[in-house]
Amino acid sequence: MTRLILLDADRADRSTTPTPRLPAEMFASLRAGGAVIFPTDTLYGLGVDPCSETGLNRLFAAKVRDRGKPIPLLLSEADQVDRWARHVPPAAARLMGRFWPGALTLVLPADPEVHPAVTGVGDTVGLRVPGHPVPRELAAGLAGAVTGTSANRSGNPGAWGSAEEIVREFTGAVDWVLWGGKAPSGNARREGAGNSPGSTVVRMIDDDPVLLREGVLPFCDIIEFLQRG
Repeated sequence: MTRLILLDADRADRSTTPTPRLPAEMFASLRAGGAVIFPTDTLYGLGVDPCSETGLNRLFAAKVRDRGKPIPLLLSEADQVDRWARHVPPAAARLMGRFWPGALTLVLPADPEVHPAVTGVGDTVGLRVPGHPVPRELAAGLAGAVTGTSANRSGNPGAWGSAEEIVREFTGAVDWVLWGGKAPSGNARREGAGNSPGSTVVRMIDDDPVLLREGVLPFCDIIEFLQRG
């Protein structure tokens, strides 16, 4: 059974929305391998406990996703990075300080203990502290992180207009749907940003940023910030 919870969707600035009171049974469900769809500051996310093999299997089944693709993680706070990354270059730390919370995913060398389903066929992990309280609260109630892959299936852009649309698409595939209104990214695109309504994904090779996907945060902003020293 898929349960729907309606959140406060009336605030224009989601980053200032008070932290929601999510039910304890939801966290127990996620730790036992459950799955949840939730709002973020970009697209809706499909969340499971990244330490739960059962949950990760549920995620792949729900998205009909290739297991070789890595799964990004959303963190409760920047202090959780060391739990998931084995090395944080100085430039990456600077970007965290400037653009987190926000729409920047940093791809870093993964800690050896990260589940291989998260890293896919590689040895890196994508990490982000989102500018929305719901995924941060979910992450805090688990191991400091929740999976942050977009809540969509192949051929569906995931630009959900109502809770009913999500429930129809994922009923039975997920246990919980947290509806917080339409995803803000489609209306909050910045001039110079890329075509993706999701986060901008940057891989750090030592102190050099390599663009993997440009989203709502323009890559030129990242380069300009690093060049300022």
